[in-house]
Amino acid sequence: MPEATPQFSVVPGAQVRTLLHGRETEVVSLIEEAYRLHGQGMTVNPPSYFLRFPDRPSARIIALPASLGGDEPVDGLKWISSFPDNLTRDLPRASATLILNDPVTGYPISCMESSIISATRTAASAALAADHLSRGRSRPSRVGFVGTGLIARYLHTFLVGTGWKFESVGVYDLDPSYAEGFLGYLRESEPHGEIMSYESPEALVRDCDLIVYATTAPTPHVDEPAWFQHNPLVLHVSLRDLAPNIILDAVNIVDDVEHCLKANTSVHLAEQLTGGRDFIDGTLFDVLTGTVRVDADRPVVFSPFGLGVLDLAVGRFVYDELRRNGDLLVIDNFFAELSRYESKAGSAA
Repeated sequence: MPEATPQFSVVPGAQVRTLLHGRETEVVSLIEEAYRLHGQGMTVNPPSYFLRFPDRPSARIIALPASLGGDEPVDGLKWISSFPDNLTRDLPRASATLILNDPVTGYPISCMESSIISATRTAASAALAADHLSRGRSRPSRVGFVGTGLIARYLHTFLVGTGWKFESVGVYDLDPSYAEGFLGYLRESEPHGEIMSYESPEALVRDCDLIVYATTAPTPHVDEPAWFQHNPLVLHVSLRDLAPNIILDAVNIVDDVEHCLKANTSVHLAEQLTGGRDFIDGTLFDVLTGTVRVDADRPVVFSPFGLGVLDLAVGRFVYDELRRNGDLLVIDNFFAELSRYESKAGSAA
């Protein structure tokens, strides 16, 4: 990248999954570099655009345009849908595609199945944050997952794949069948440490020092600060589980302030309640560069809205690896004309 002559490829999810399997450490490094470029002003990451439907209020499709600079620049767009009713159809809630554009010509060069890319970048971001936010305090050894879908599974995979070892792994989900499915995955993938199923989220939170919220909750459902009096590290991936009073009692780290304080996330609700942003202690970039150090005597909450540049970082990596290996599925003649001028067989543009 960039291509000398524009070519368009399609990357199926099976290729993405195979290529990324077992490369957790490598992907976390890619995500860290993307955060550093973002913090240095070498990205363009406009606000996400939410397409909502009056007749389907629980559903939405989100457009995340972005541009990632650095030594290997790329532009593009993630188009990701969230249709919670899919769960009743035995389908995943979310589906996504990622378009990559050549930064020199602007031509689209690939359409990639992106649910795996999206889950991967989310998990890698959280694993990166967990590592850096636990420095200077006792490293968590008891992890608990509230919500047991695809994101929870990927996040557990990335934690273990980047060297975390846990004395126990706790699981809670409103739907016992989802919890049981996640427990089955854990039994196959976690040979060490106790695996526990909890009947209440309170019991899980009180028992764990690393807590992952990966639910589909549209509004806060956790409002008891006493649950967090042991000062755990909370990866608030689903963004809307914690009531503002929980947020205001914690050290708050976000991936991007402007992006996170929108769309009625928990931190956005806290801003609306207080009329200010003083409760935000910094960004993950601030933590990575040592500008912000977190206290050990308060809960720490990481709230990542999810940046389009992270999807581009992973998508570019997948694209480049497939191209290097000769495995890109190129669509011949996708572009009808690659000349400005009329040919003998065509008409003028």
